[in-house]
Amino acid sequence: MKPINKARIIIIGSGFAGIAAAVRLKQAGENDFIILERGEDVGGVWRDNRYPGCACDVESHLYSLSFAPNPNWSHKFSSQPEIYAYLQDCAKKFDLISHVRFRHEVKRMEWNEDTCEWYVATSQGDFNAQMVVGAFGALSNPAIPKLKGLDTFAGEAFHSSNWPKNFEPKGKRIAVIGTGASAIQFIPALQPEVDYMTVFQRTPAWVVGRPDQKISPTKQKLYSKFPLLQKATRLGIYIRRELLGIAFRNPKYMKIVAKAALSNMYRSIKDPVLREKLTPDYIIGCKRILQSNVYYPAMAAPNVNVVTSEVVEVTEDSIIAADGTEAKVDSIIFGTGFQITDIPFARYIFGKNGQRLADVWAGSPKAYLGTTVSGFPNLFIMQGPNTGLGHTSVIYMIEAQIKQMMGVLKHMQKNQLDIIEPSMDAQKGFVENTEKSMKGTVWTSGGCKSWYLDHTGRNSTLWPGSTYSFRRLASRVITGNYVGDQASAKMKYLLNNQSGSPDR
Repeated sequence: MKPINKARIIIIGSGFAGIAAAVRLKQAGENDFIILERGEDVGGVWRDNRYPGCACDVESHLYSLSFAPNPNWSHKFSSQPEIYAYLQDCAKKFDLISHVRFRHEVKRMEWNEDTCEWYVATSQGDFNAQMVVGAFGALSNPAIPKLKGLDTFAGEAFHSSNWPKNFEPKGKRIAVIGTGASAIQFIPALQPEVDYMTVFQRTPAWVVGRPDQKISPTKQKLYSKFPLLQKATRLGIYIRRELLGIAFRNPKYMKIVAKAALSNMYRSIKDPVLREKLTPDYIIGCKRILQSNVYYPAMAAPNVNVVTSEVVEVTEDSIIAADGTEAKVDSIIFGTGFQITDIPFARYIFGKNGQRLADVWAGSPKAYLGTTVSGFPNLFIMQGPNTGLGHTSVIYMIEAQIKQMMGVLKHMQKNQLDIIEPSMDAQKGFVENTEKSMKGTVWTSGGCKSWYLDHTGRNSTLWPGSTYSFRRLASRVITGNYVGDQASAKMKYLLNNQSGSPDR
């Protein structure tokens, strides 16, 4: 049997959530932790997504860790290389690299009821830990449609999150399948280079302008010299985005945002046929609102054709749509998003009594505060069910979840508990209250089918209230909502009543 590596806490993933969790643990005096990272560097989604034009659609001063402000952001909205560099800098600044085990992809996790710890199998060895922090990332596993004949295509075919380093678009006939948040960034970047581009659009997106601008060296110096100025800027962005959140919960107010989006389109799209193709038939906000100043001009370019019929087949050198349209292409790029509600990590996590998380969730994820799951002790999931956002920075939510986690750990230490999980009643209560708050929002009454909704039709992705309301809930640990135990007492009972240990 291979030797087992041990740590009190294992963090899986080194993106924003993994780094934030590690820093908060260190600040609390906890150093017995390791970070398992499947890649060769920290950064998570901002390491992996390197497609042309990749950038954040939340302003940099808010899309960053509250305890690690960066006064040197070069733009109001940062690009992928800059965010990636920021995360690398955070890992070095807080001395986290020594805790990271790179190229360790987690294959399986099992809760061992005899030892009251997690067994974690990876591509490079096995680990045991009392607690696991799942910082897997919500946008880490691409969703690629199963298309007839795709395996026969002779050219390059890849998802935007797996962009080849040596891909050369110049002079090629490109097919883009999907028009989501990634596609509206790489389409304008590729359009001037390619010979021809065919965009297969299932559902048009609402696209508003992106008020980006450079941040001058003078302002960067001011932020560095006067940190309160940067905090005030961050607060201003936060308040403005929370006001937009109010509109999401009152769809009638979204008419103002829709008007701005249509104006953005009409400025660039003069062809009435193309306008019709690109105009959504659902309430704005029902699906993710996108931001771009260059997407519509690219779509109106003479070397771009928009096909609104569903792709039904791929041949050796072409794509065929349901309406009979056939496009000869050299390369296929999928801008089809990620597996959000059908969460991949749930398939390899086994809790009490050997129950698999994917089976417990049955395609409709549920958790207490989106962070802990009944039946899965000592497991904290960052960016879990109902912690996503449609209007502001998810980093704010991650930090709120970590605050709850740190409070639970403090409660465990104070009461000498080794095992903890939310009670089923607490979890059900949280989910039911979230469901009630979701009613009447643009996400449930907007008339669209989005990746926010799971296969049951339930919005298990987004938080329906304000981020402040979630922060307020997460800041307080209601001890009665958790069930705790001491491992020593439990182990004595088990040893007196059974022998052996679970087969690994």
